[in-house]
Amino acid sequence: MATLIQLEENVFVAPQLVEADFAEIAALGFRSVVGNRPDGEAEDQMPQETARAAAERHGLEFRYDPVRNFDITEDAPVEAFADALEELPGPILFYCRTGTRCTLLWAQASVERLGLAKTTRIAAEAGYDLAPIRDALEERLGLVAA
Repeated sequence: MATLIQLEENVFVAPQLVEADFAEIAALGFRSVVGNRPDGEAEDQMPQETARAAAERHGLEFRYDPVRNFDITEDAPVEAFADALEELPGPILFYCRTGTRCTLLWAQASVERLGLAKTTRIAAEAGYDLAPIRDALEERLGLVAA
């Protein structure tokens, strides 16, 4: 089973899942899964259609919002992540290759609600460094000009 890392009460991130993980994810009480890793990044990764079928087989909502690493601070993927947080039943598990991409998206989608210090602390306690997107976080807070 992939390592599940909690960011907020109903928000978790994980590295790449495999098909067998979905039974355990459902058994743990998750209600939704979001795949943020584009298909084809690695030969051994599970395609999103396989993930969707596995999620649905176990009664989980599934959303595929692929984000390439170099698009991580663009508005569209951040808004899609924020929409998933708002629309999907929780607890929600977001996954990508390592969990970093999902955490960076979560931080940008959550910084206005939580503030920069708390967002940074939560990510750091989960093992993720937000330094690469610090400017983007400050822009989303209106602390610097876009």
